[in-house]
Amino acid sequence: MQRIAIVGTTGSGKSTLAARLAPLLDAEHVELDALFWTPGWRPVLAELFRQRVEAATSGERWIIAGNYGQVRDLVWGRADTLVWLDYNLPLVLRRLALRTVKRVVTREELWNTGNRESLRAAFGKQSILRYALRTHRSNSVRFAADVADRRYAHLQVHRLENPRALDQWVDRLKAR
Repeated sequence: MQRIAIVGTTGSGKSTLAARLAPLLDAEHVELDALFWTPGWRPVLAELFRQRVEAATSGERWIIAGNYGQVRDLVWGRADTLVWLDYNLPLVLRRLALRTVKRVVTREELWNTGNRESLRAAFGKQSILRYALRTHRSNSVRFAADVADRRYAHLQVHRLENPRALDQWVDRLKAR
């Protein structure tokens, strides 16, 4: 377990888990959001995003958090382990709302881009909460289909359906 991809719907805790695992496994922690977003909430050009992901996945040990379909072939293709946080929607929404409010209050800068969450963005038309509502089910269906795809048969898949299962899995890693 040297190259780990962590997926899950928005707000499931991918980045938190990656930050937790990186020192435990002596691996680089990479957030796909940090490679994708630029100042002003503008995405990078598709080719530059792929180049950044190629560079991030060229090393021996890494943990990547994120769900970007346009680079799934790179991330999943180079990973040896997939951790899928497949949590229920109420849990995800509660965590996402708390995280968003915290970021708004603290004015936390995201990914060294100058980008910050705002109440308007959190609850407006482009709301991250609405996005989670809209994509939760389809993400689960898509991840299940992708996990079953022969291209990714090499992956050791850990589908964790609640935080207790995650903690037990991490405890087993620590025991190794």
